[in-house]
Amino acid sequence: MTTTAKTPEGGAAEPSTEAASPVASPPVALPQGRAPGLDGMAAARAHEPREAGAESPMSDASALPKALKILGSVVAPTTLLTALMYYFGRQAYAGLLWYFGSDVTVLDLTVQDYLNNSVAGFIPPLIAAAGATLLALWLHHLLVEAMPPATRQIVLRVLIPAAAIAGITMVSLAVVDLVMAPVFPAAFPEGRGLSLSIGVLLLSYATQLLRPLIAARRPKQAPQRAPGAVAVAEWGAVFILVSVGLFWAVGTYAIGVGVDYAQQFETSLPTHPDVVAYSEKRLSLQAPGVREVTCQDPDAAYRFRYDGLKLTLQSGNQYLLLPAGWTHDNGAAILIPRSDKVRLEFSQPGQVRTATC
Repeated sequence: MTTTAKTPEGGAAEPSTEAASPVASPPVALPQGRAPGLDGMAAARAHEPREAGAESPMSDASALPKALKILGSVVAPTTLLTALMYYFGRQAYAGLLWYFGSDVTVLDLTVQDYLNNSVAGFIPPLIAAAGATLLALWLHHLLVEAMPPATRQIVLRVLIPAAAIAGITMVSLAVVDLVMAPVFPAAFPEGRGLSLSIGVLLLSYATQLLRPLIAARRPKQAPQRAPGAVAVAEWGAVFILVSVGLFWAVGTYAIGVGVDYAQQFETSLPTHPDVVAYSEKRLSLQAPGVREVTCQDPDAAYRFRYDGLKLTLQSGNQYLLLPAGWTHDNGAAILIPRSDKVRLEFSQPGQVRTATC
């Protein structure tokens, strides 16, 4: 309603408008210790309409699980582990057969052969990687998170440039070794892939430590965070680069494991069972220590006998044999197809056997 108030002198004042309310609003009780108006401001911000096309910022802590979830939807963890074990087993067989003077493609090796061969050699690097990761997390907690704020600031000012310089150096060494000339010694070929993986992790670590310091220097401004898609893409690129480096390191390490096993096999070759090959037709095996005997019985199913052999591998329809006196410098591997025309007999090393068919 509209009322007109009079002044003490009897004149009329300007009209005023009052909002009629049948019931007075009760006072709102605020929690103790809460300043008036904070709840209303938070509620107002929560109900503010977002601009069209605007993307909410995502912290690095929430971006990493989302990136891992996306990568996990593309490649399951069990599939990735199986692929890594398959790759390790194949590279180990490649090193083994290379030492024997053969190639991994000549044998009909199966996926199960590669997986079985990777178990023994794959465990040490897996333990080393898990242990190094756990140790790095513990050191981060002790050196950064558990320190007083003043001490943490001093440590970060030293740790961030040190991690960045070390990361740039290691990545540069890996790139130079790959593109230009070998940098790492031949005795440590795994250093190339490890240098790439560790260097990328150090650069990412330095970046994550640097961002809070940059935000703290601008207290009057809202913290600037990358959009969710950018943060997820960043972690995805880090994951890919680290994975490439690990596959690179695991591949060279697996080849070394295969070569080491072949050298051990060469050293213990006299202790392996002897093999006598009987053949329907002449095989013309000419190798040091291999003796050919021609059977005089015209009705014999196998006319030719070959002594002085050792079985190395058998896969599919192939036998890989080595002469008893085989060495890496002057020996030759013998590949015999498995068929009814060839029969193999095994015996303990040094056992006396008849020299006839």
